[in-house]
Order: sequence, then structure tokens, then C-alpha cells
Amino acid sequence: MRGRPARLIVFTRIPEPGTAKTRLIPALGARGAADLQKRMTGYTLHRVRLLARQTSVSVEVRYDGRGVGRVRQWLGEDLLYAAQGQGDLGRRMERAFRDGFRAGAKRVVVMGTDCPGLSPEYLRQAFEALERTEVVIGPARDGGYVLLGLRKPVAALFHDVPWGSDRVLARTLERVKDRGLTVCLLEPLRDVDRPEDLPVWEAETRGSPLYGKGFSLSVVIPALEEVGQVIGALESTREALDVVDRIVVDGGSLDGTADRARDWGARVLSCPKGRAIQTNAGARAARGSVLLFLHADTRLPFGFEDHVRSVLSLPHTVAGAFRHAIQGAGTWLRLIEHLANFRAVRLGMPYGDQGLFLSADRFRKAGLFPEIPIMEDFELVRRLRRQGRVRIAPSAAVSSSRRYRRRGVLGTTLVNQAMIAGYLAGIPPERLARWYRRSS
Repeated sequence: MRGRPARLIVFTRIPEPGTAKTRLIPALGARGAADLQKRMTGYTLHRVRLLARQTSVSVEVRYDGRGVGRVRQWLGEDLLYAAQGQGDLGRRMERAFRDGFRAGAKRVVVMGTDCPGLSPEYLRQAFEALERTEVVIGPARDGGYVLLGLRKPVAALFHDVPWGSDRVLARTLERVKDRGLTVCLLEPLRDVDRPEDLPVWEAETRGSPLYGKGFSLSVVIPALEEVGQVIGALESTREALDVVDRIVVDGGSLDGTADRARDWGARVLSCPKGRAIQTNAGARAARGSVLLFLHADTRLPFGFEDHVRSVLSLPHTVAGAFRHAIQGAGTWLRLIEHLANFRAVRLGMPYGDQGLFLSADRFRKAGLFPEIPIMEDFELVRRLRRQGRVRIAPSAAVSSSRRYRRRGVLGTTLVNQAMIAGYLAGIPPERLARWYRRSS
């Protein structure tokens, strides 16, 4: 691309059962249809992010309804967001194009998340076509289109169009011709709107270890005296029940942690206490092809499994984690978050409370967590960085602020940095662990 300002606008909605992919409900049920819409959105945005990494295209998500906070949590902090607003699809698209041009873009492309064939190369072709033509259309094989791009606002393309019918493309081309606009038609693609379209999605993701039917994720939660926290951690995985295997590894709690986790539906294992020992025990029992290690006082973001897929699909990636957020208000907590995320993103060094994830095979090849009493997550990440990139997802896992309340923000930060410095200086982990416990 030649670098002229370009914007890609993706239309989607929060995947709530009963309102998402309603034409697929007879085949998949309300929850299954919503889950497919969520997975397709994640798959689409993964490809869109690949394009954005390679080009100067800015990406905006236009969401249906209210709740930008939840949409941002689901899809990440690295995108622009705006509500679609009122009106039929045509009115909403017209508004999106108008706003894109007002923001300074010279080429604007609007697309949905229903077409798994919209690859980064296909999108690149659309923007390149707009260098030499006024309109670009990605036709859908059902008579609509999967993508529309313009070099200037053309309101007539969105009025009196039979949206949802097989005459959308023909009516749009009539309007283009009536106004003497030049147009480029890309290769026709199939979208997924009806039960008979489901093989399109299955064919696109067949063979993919992350997006295909074989994907499974085991969330491993080591716990000790965490009856007040563990259910919150498990609850944050609830929206991904179809692909997630939850394992709580109890280190001998006397407060009912194991019973509470079992009542919620988690598999519960027992072993000697020690975060590394417990986490490794859970990993050995895991069924998933991908492992996610979660502290009991940390909550995963909505759509976390889509971020796991997207991050691990990036080239040269060996592991990933989420951005860091701390529950509660306060300038000092926000500063700690900022510094932690700078370290994680710039240096590829996330800590254990950011929800480290990687393939089960990669975890075994890395030698599991070293069974030391402290700094086990730090050491594992150091090993992984020698093998490839450790990347950070654009959404945050939210951890409890209890450590900061107990020691104070400054005290907690100083103790943490002292542990890192001591470990790198070669002080035995057993001695560091004693110092850490005395500082509590």
C-alpha cells in the first residue's frame, strides 16, 4: 500500500444468546449460534490485526447496541470503537463511511465478521483497488456482499436497498452505474448466515490447531485457602464452557476451597502445597491442547479464549499472557499497571498473575515450572523467551489488590523488585521465599 490514510471498519455485535446469528439458532441453538458468532469475530479480528501489523490501515469496530466497556474488554484495547447507532443496515453503514472520511481517511472499507474467507491478502487487494477506482466490492455468493470500500461518501448506495436479500449486490451495482462511478469487483466469497453455510466455516478452520474443532483449553488454577477467590476465577471462564477444561489444584486448604470449586464444576486435584508443584500437577492432568495458568485471585476477560487463539497464531510466538490490571481505584495502582504492561509488552516478560498461556507441547518441552518456592513463573518465561516471542493479548486479566492493601503499593513494589534482583544475583530461591514471607 502507498500509505495514504486508510480505515477498515468491522461491524459486529456482542454475542448474546438469542440475538446473535439468529438464522443459525435452528441448527445450533441460541447459545451455539452466539458462540459461533463470537469465534468468527475473533477469527476475523485476528486476520484484521495481521493486516494492520503489515500496513498503515487503522481498524475500528462498530458494535451493535450499548456497552463499549464490555466490547473493549472482549476485543482488546488496541482498536478504535464506536456504536453503529440507529437505523437499518444501510443507515448504519452510511454513518460509518461518513465518520471514517471525517476522521481523515482517504479510503474506507466496511466489512462484517460473517465471511471466514476475508484474508489479510483479500483486504489488502481491496485497499489497493481503491487507489485506482472509486468503489470496491467483495461479492457474496448469496447475492449480497462481504465487503464494500469507497474513496468518498456515496449516500445513494445505502438507500432503498433490500438488505438481507439476494438482490443487495445487483441493486448496489445499479446505483454505482447510475452515478458513473468506477468499480472493482473482487473474487466472490461465501459468508455464513444460514445452517447450509456452516460447512464454509468448518472448511476454513479444518486442520487449524487453534481455530478448528480440535481446539481445547485447560485452565489450571493452583489454590491454597482461596475459598473467597476461586469461584470468581472459575466464573470468569464461564462463557467458554464448550472448549475449556477447568482444573483447581488444592494445596491442602482448610477453608473449603476444594469443595467450593468442586461444587462449581471444576475438576479438583490435591497435592502438596507450592505454586509450582500444584501448577505442574494440574498441567499433567490437563486434557487441553493449550494450557492457561491462572491465579485464584485473577479474573479473565470476556472472550479470553479468542485472545489465546489469536496470540498463539502469530508467527514465532511460543507463549502469551494478558495485559495486567489491578482491581480498585487509585493513581498508584494505575501507575503499577502501566509499568507492568510496559515491561510485559516491550520486554516480553509477563508475570504469573497475567494468565500465562502456551501449548501443552511447548510447556513440556520447556521443562514445566521449575519446582522452586518462588520466582517459578519468572524462570519459565525466561526459558520461553530463548525459544521465541512471548506476546501480550490486548485485553487485561484483573487481579485482586489485596497484596497492595496488605503491604502498601510502595512496599509491595519494592519487595517484588527485590525478589527479582535477588534471583538474578543468584540468591537461592529458598532464602528469597523466607524473606518474602517475613515481609508479608
